[in-house]
Amino acid sequence: MSTKSAPPTNTLQTLDRGLQALDVICQLAQGITVAELAAALQVNRAIAYRLVNTLELHGLVARAAGGRIVAGAGVARLGAGFAAQFRARAQPVLARLAAGARATAFLVVAQADECTAVEVCEPQHVDIRVGYRVGSRHPITSGAPGIAILASRAPQASDSAAVRQAREQGYSITRGEVQAGAIGIASAVSLRDVRGRVPFEAAVGVVTMQELDSGRCVPLVTAAAQELAQALPGV
Repeated sequence: MSTKSAPPTNTLQTLDRGLQALDVICQLAQGITVAELAAALQVNRAIAYRLVNTLELHGLVARAAGGRIVAGAGVARLGAGFAAQFRARAQPVLARLAAGARATAFLVVAQADECTAVEVCEPQHVDIRVGYRVGSRHPITSGAPGIAILASRAPQASDSAAVRQAREQGYSITRGEVQAGAIGIASAVSLRDVRGRVPFEAAVGVVTMQELDSGRCVPLVTAAAQELAQALPGV
C-alpha cells in the first residue's frame, strides 16, 4: 500500500505527510504499526514516529493494544464540524429543489451497502408530503438514490438493468421500491477532492406519493446535483 504522491510546490510537505498519514490510519479498522505506516508513506521510521506523535498530541490518533495506531476521538470532532458545514451548504439547494418540484427533496450518502439520508427538505404549500427522516437508511441496490450512486461507479457485469439505464440517462426513477406508492427521482453528486479522489458518494433527489412530472422534475434534480458538486466542501 502506498499513498505517496508529489504535492504541488506551494504546499507544506510536513503537513501533507501528516494528512496522508491520518488518511491511511483512518482507512484501516484494525489499525497500523509505525513500521507499516512508514512503508505506506515511503518515509523512514523516525519521520513516521514524529508524525504519529504529532497527530496523537491533537487527539487525532491513539495507540491501541499492541501499539497499533488507530483513529482518535479528535477525528469524530472534525467529522462533526464537516457534517454541519456539509448540511448547511446543501440545505438551500434542497429548499429550492423541493419548492420547484413540489416534492420532498433529499441528500443521501453511501455507507457500505446502504444509503443514509443526511439532509431533507419538505415543500411548502402542498397537500401531501412524504416524510423522509434524516438518518433513515435503505439498501443501496433499491430506491432512486441508491441506483443513481451505483450508476456513477465504473460499469460492472453484475449491474442491474436499472443501474445501466440510470448511467445512460444521468438519473434514476423508481416507484414503490423503498416505500409502497412512493415515486423517487435521483441523480448522483459527482465529488472529487484536490487529488482527484472521491471523498464520499452522494445523490440528491425528490420523492412524493403523487405522480411526478418527470419532464419538469428531472432537470431540477440534475441541476441540483451539479450545484451541490460545486458547492460542497472537498470538491
